[in-house]
Amino acid sequence: MQLDWDKAINDILAEKMSCQACGALGDEMIVGYTRHTEAAEFAARCRDCVDKSDCDARKLVVVCEPCARKFRVNGQPMDETGMMSVLLDECRQNLEESIDYLTGYWKEESEVEYDEMDKRLDEIDPELFKEEDSWRMRLEEEYLQLHRWFREHARPIPDPGWRSQYVEDVISLGYGTLLGD
Repeated sequence: MQLDWDKAINDILAEKMSCQACGALGDEMIVGYTRHTEAAEFAARCRDCVDKSDCDARKLVVVCEPCARKFRVNGQPMDETGMMSVLLDECRQNLEESIDYLTGYWKEESEVEYDEMDKRLDEIDPELFKEEDSWRMRLEEEYLQLHRWFREHARPIPDPGWRSQYVEDVISLGYGTLLGD
């Protein structure tokens, strides 16, 4: 009898989750937030951060129970679908914050003349817009990957109407989006 090792390993590890901190495998992990500075070394959104030495930002992490205790994670035990739902929601929140920024928050940070307050960010500061738009596009790509996971695993998309509302918000601002038209 010939054993297909790739299939055997994939079957064993199907729906297993891996602790971001130590690599332990399990059917459930603690999914939640921490401000612990060491968590910046393994938190997914901190991957691109340059200086992780003193990061006290709120970080979404997926860890085993011992690591949750160590890093003081405020979270809940979840299976793979629960984790993916939280990741999708986190991505959505970041996209909404990006849209809020493009809508007007940038005006509070910049010294925009009163007579130019009705202009868009790309008209006032093209470089800042390019940076924000690049971040938003990365988030939209992440959203599409998460959305695809739900489809591939035949799981219902949480709050499926969110996407169409987001697309309408982006288009009403005069910007493009990867999520539809």
